[in-house]
Amino acid sequence: MTRQIIVGIDIGTSEIKVVIAEGLLEQGHTVAKIVGTGSSESRGVYRGYVTNPTEAAKGLETAIKRAEKIAGIKVRRAYVSFGGIGLGSVVANGTTVISRADLEITDKDISLALEAAENAIPKPALINKRIINTVPIEYKIDSNPVWGQALGLKGQKLEVKALFITCLEHHLADLINTVEEVGIEVIDVVAEPVATSFVTLSKKQKRAGCILADIGAETLAIVVFENNNLISLEVFPMGGNDITNDLALGLKVTPEIAENIKLGTDRSVTFSRKKVDEIVKVRLREFFELIETHLKSINRNALLPAGIIIAGGSANISGIKNIAEESLKLPSQLAEVHFGNTTMGKIKDRTWAVACGLALVGFNAGEEQHSIGIRNASMITEGGKRWGRIISRWFSQFLP
Repeated sequence: MTRQIIVGIDIGTSEIKVVIAEGLLEQGHTVAKIVGTGSSESRGVYRGYVTNPTEAAKGLETAIKRAEKIAGIKVRRAYVSFGGIGLGSVVANGTTVISRADLEITDKDISLALEAAENAIPKPALINKRIINTVPIEYKIDSNPVWGQALGLKGQKLEVKALFITCLEHHLADLINTVEEVGIEVIDVVAEPVATSFVTLSKKQKRAGCILADIGAETLAIVVFENNNLISLEVFPMGGNDITNDLALGLKVTPEIAENIKLGTDRSVTFSRKKVDEIVKVRLREFFELIETHLKSINRNALLPAGIIIAGGSANISGIKNIAEESLKLPSQLAEVHFGNTTMGKIKDRTWAVACGLALVGFNAGEEQHSIGIRNASMITEGGKRWGRIISRWFSQFLP
């Protein structure tokens, strides 16, 4: 019997992480189990995008070999995350007339409505960019909102409001080239903060309305959910390294010492706690001001009952939860990573969230009933050597 193996690759600014997971049959259901992990220092990556594919590939190869050694499996194909400042989103609307004589809505009608929405995106918004995923936010039939799936219902006109996740085209090509350079086939590319949401947000949180803030080394990525729909995605060019640099300058220490002070991992170095907190708070408030401004732009400030969930390596900073609540006037909590049958269902290190989320995408890629969106995305390698046609499905995750 062929083993069901899924691999997730997260090429971050500071670290590259690889998760190898296997689907095991338990009580008639497939349960995901992590069988191998590998990580390495990330080089040739800046603000979340690959600047030197050769250097990045070396780090990736190291991480893959470490994961392969633990799992006893040779990695050949993988799901890969896309992050960085080249990632963004745009919302557009599309309409189509139902094609069947009996007025029943088919997959063709849904595809035509999504195509119409894509064609409605202003051309300047897509210059040098490629749409990698499309997530339907809302359907209407004859101007009436649809609760649930539109497929199979009847009407004369179908409208859709969709979120298009975009990336800079050359950044995407460099990412794919990096992975292919080590002999790994890219099955699909998933937006990094969306991958994180699969293992950190519950259905209850997404239904009530929440924002996930993933604070990486050099980027701050946010996704907003409401009524179980992904309604917004944004990435800002700042992250944990900015806090580290502020501490290094303010305390006149090396960045290495400042990093340990930031995370509270070095007890041998003593500085005024008040001064450290003041430096950190200034930068964190700047982060949350950006988030607040974005929420205002989509009319969701102070209107997300499930509040803000903070992920990423910088979520470990002391006091970040309180600063978030003060700045956004929303409930705040630190993200917990849930995956398959991991002990107690949780993974302690939040920095593995993206790679774990990618693996979860792979395990559910064939379960249509869990889809919250279907997308076609075209990807091309450097120099136009090869075109690949990829179908992505976004799945609601299975937390209670």
